[in-house]
Amino acid sequence: MVWADGGCNAHQVDGAIARNPGLRIEIVKRSHDMKGFVVLPRRWVVERTFSWFGRNRRLNRDYENLADTLAAFVPLACIQIAVRRLARR
Repeated sequence: MVWADGGCNAHQVDGAIARNPGLRIEIVKRSHDMKGFVVLPRRWVVERTFSWFGRNRRLNRDYENLADTLAAFVPLACIQIAVRRLARR
């Protein structure tokens, strides 16, 4: 299951989901009658993950020229998060 906000409702996202038959996409939209700040279901998971990645120095700014280099640093950031959690136990 892939959760996305209303901004990700594009043809590229639909094409990527179509190429991977095991994935489903669910667009989390804000209803029109909501006023002010309201936590939407499952959106906080994505925002929290981006916050964790933002703590990594290489992912904090857009230093990389190639998308492949940036994609290589995301798993490294996940490993760093996991190692820190294991060290706390």
